[in-house]
Amino acid sequence: MYYIYVLYSVKFDRIYIGQTDNIISRLDRHNQGKVRSTKSNIPWKMIYYKPFQGRSDVMKREKKLK
Repeated sequence: MYYIYVLYSVKFDRIYIGQTDNIISRLDRHNQGKVRSTKSNIPWKMIYYKPFQGRSDVMKREKKLK
């Protein structure tokens, strides 16, 4: 299963859209500063996620949201 997700940084009023196959681990990585594109806006709160059956479906949805 793959997921599209939206993160929100309350401290910096920023939104980040991404996709993953392990949603809990990915949020942890964002908040531990292990993702280069989001480490300067920690902490992140997940405000939306949606599961998809295949990676191609989640990638299409991510492209539409961005």
